[in-house]
Amino acid sequence: MATHKKSILTKFYLVAVFMTLFLLAIVFRVFTIQYSEGDKYRKLSTALTIKQDTIYANKGNLYAADGNLLATSMSRYTIRMDVVAAVKSGVFEKNIAGLSKELSAMFGKSQSYYEHKLRKAKNKKSRYLLIARNIGYSDYLKVKQFPIFNKGVYKGGFIAEHKTIREHPIGKIAERTIGYDDFRGGAGIEGAFADYMQGENGLRWKQKIAKNQWKPINDVNEKEPIDGHDIITTIDVNIQDVTHHALLRKLEYFEADHGCAVVMETATGEIKAISNLGRTSKGTYYEKRNYAVWESHEPGSTFKLASLMIALDDKVVDTSTVIDTQKGKIFIHNRKIEDSHKGGYGKISVARVFEVSSNVGIVKMIRKHYDKNPQKYYDKIEKYGFTKPIGFQIKGEGIPYVPNPTDKNRWNKISLEWMSWGYGVSVTPMQTLMFYNAVANNGVMVKPQFIKELRRQDKTEKVFETEILNPKIASDATLKKLQKIMEDVVVKGTAKNIYSPNFSMAGKTGTAKKYIPRTKNNKGEWEGGYYSTEQYVASFAGFFPADSPKYSCIVVIHNPKKQKGYYGATVAAPVFKEIAQKIYTTNPVDNQSVKDKVSFATIDNQYQEFDEILNSNYKRVPDVRGIPGMDALSLLENIGLKVKFTGVGKVKSQSQKKGEKLVKGSTIILKLS
Repeated sequence: MATHKKSILTKFYLVAVFMTLFLLAIVFRVFTIQYSEGDKYRKLSTALTIKQDTIYANKGNLYAADGNLLATSMSRYTIRMDVVAAVKSGVFEKNIAGLSKELSAMFGKSQSYYEHKLRKAKNKKSRYLLIARNIGYSDYLKVKQFPIFNKGVYKGGFIAEHKTIREHPIGKIAERTIGYDDFRGGAGIEGAFADYMQGENGLRWKQKIAKNQWKPINDVNEKEPIDGHDIITTIDVNIQDVTHHALLRKLEYFEADHGCAVVMETATGEIKAISNLGRTSKGTYYEKRNYAVWESHEPGSTFKLASLMIALDDKVVDTSTVIDTQKGKIFIHNRKIEDSHKGGYGKISVARVFEVSSNVGIVKMIRKHYDKNPQKYYDKIEKYGFTKPIGFQIKGEGIPYVPNPTDKNRWNKISLEWMSWGYGVSVTPMQTLMFYNAVANNGVMVKPQFIKELRRQDKTEKVFETEILNPKIASDATLKKLQKIMEDVVVKGTAKNIYSPNFSMAGKTGTAKKYIPRTKNNKGEWEGGYYSTEQYVASFAGFFPADSPKYSCIVVIHNPKKQKGYYGATVAAPVFKEIAQKIYTTNPVDNQSVKDKVSFATIDNQYQEFDEILNSNYKRVPDVRGIPGMDALSLLENIGLKVKFTGVGKVKSQSQKKGEKLVKGSTIILKLS
């Protein structure tokens, strides 16, 4: 008995000792955690329950010169549903019909489609069912109030994933020039000014509460976000729309590979419109590359203006100087040069050589006066801005090529003659336009520019002034002669097909055979190394009005279908005329009247109707369906509404219905066809 009692006491003491040691260990650990490692665990606790949340700054907007939005950041939501864990069966059965009906009304598919989809997901125990992608904020708010969804995340299974995307309210028009700055890289204006537009992110501290939710600790942010700069471009939306569609129509008709058209304000160098369209495998067109800035190519006859300017300015010829073009065909060092007019023009004046675009005449003129001193010719070409890039902030500007007589590896015995009529050189459309614009601007060469100013919160921070690259590229006498000859090209020369007695234009046609470079085929054999007789570049560069130029313009179209036409006068010049004609119609220049009643009757009627609408005293929302988008925009903004729109063309639908009470300052969304 005593032995048994002693055994029990021994075990008790052992347990007591163990408990005492365990308690001491706990006390020691608590002490260690509290004092020795306290900072470590306090930081860990804070990290798990408190976080620094980034408040993303709004990226700046991109505006046209007239205030229209070209690019802006918009919220988009993807809606999903946890059909199983969050939604009780009773709630699901009671409300599935109502939810399906609302989804059908919002997204267009039948009510039975959505009911079947939801039940199928319920049976498969789906916790991440896709309901809709990329819906706007207003639609997100509506969906959030649908049956079941209105019970929230934990009872209604409503899951909303938010992202901010960049949108172009005018659609695909001028997309490459407006540009982007994302996973594709940085292109256009957005890419060039990404740092200006990005802004600075803010931050605020948040604390974790129940159900994995976070709430702000303070009422104010620790650091307020600073929105990015807004950029005001030089683009005029109306001129851009005209230019885009004029180019598109001709590309489609001639089934061309690609083309570009640019309109530039003569005095300032501001680019009012720039369209770059490339063909897809299906025969449609989109803004594939910024051809006007990027593509360096042989210009052909539009380069003859530079050759004529050099000869006139050096006074080696005058406009009346006679040149024998013979029968329209000559050989220089066994290389043939011929005119498009069979049989040639015989003996004609220098002015007429340019008007009819005689290759033989231009080559003979330059060969006679510069063959012994080609450097003199090259130096003038360099002065005209053809030998180096213009220097745009937009990335991807093409590199020009003009052979220099001092470079013996590239200069040969026919280089001068080939340069004189636009072969053997490579320049971008923007370089050609800049040169033609200088002629229109009485010799002042201004740099083409896409940006007017940078703004933040409606305050101008930087203004981009007109940049003069060359104050005088030629004498006044030379310039006056060239302006008159270029006007005569339209009146009685190669571009007489676009002549109109009601408004004046001046310019030069260009038709260049495309060079097929020498490359290896699949068999390892060399092919190419010749000028194609099937592929051409058709172009027209000029300005209007001819006597007091307001705008200069260039149109370049690559690889039109030869059977339909390939000359600059046939393919490119009509695009130039349509652009000039419509700018005259909507923005009369220097009070010149347009009398083409048949061509413009429809337009006149539309503008008369528009004026009548605009002068009305509105108390209710008007019906703008069927009205051109730009007209609808002007009308609605004038009566006090804020306008957002997608697409191009005429108004297809409007978010505020006809007859609704007009609430000034409210937003109306237009969808254009």
